[in-house]
Amino acid sequence: MEKNYYRRTKEELKNVLTEEQYYVTQENGTENPYNNEYWDFFEDGIYVDITTGEPLFTSKDKFSSSCGWPAFSKPIERTKIKENKDCSHGMIRTEVRSKIGDSHLGHVFCDGPAELGGIRYCINSAALKFIPKNKLKEEGYEEFISYFEK
Repeated sequence: MEKNYYRRTKEELKNVLTEEQYYVTQENGTENPYNNEYWDFFEDGIYVDITTGEPLFTSKDKFSSSCGWPAFSKPIERTKIKENKDCSHGMIRTEVRSKIGDSHLGHVFCDGPAELGGIRYCINSAALKFIPKNKLKEEGYEEFISYFEK
């Protein structure tokens, strides 16, 4: 069954997000490296868009990149994100945004581990909510339980 994820208004988001979550997701901000919730967190579960709840990444595709932010080799579904050219801060990068929420998530780079496809999605923790494997059904994400069964 497909869930009905929707984009909230800026005012709604200001009422439910922390200042940092709002800054990162709505103002294209970046949180501090090594000082964020998920950079060195490796429990089994999924990561969803903090603004919509839409599933974006799984811990099965998360790896330690030593960059100070959560790093993933791929999204759960390529159609759940969009990529834009980002020429800010004197650099040319590829920005990653959530499809439905249009939240700034981070950037994607071509320096990931070769054995994982060579891609590194460098994502701000403030843009994500973690749903642990043992809470997937309770939180309404039971379709992802099979990702963690052997």
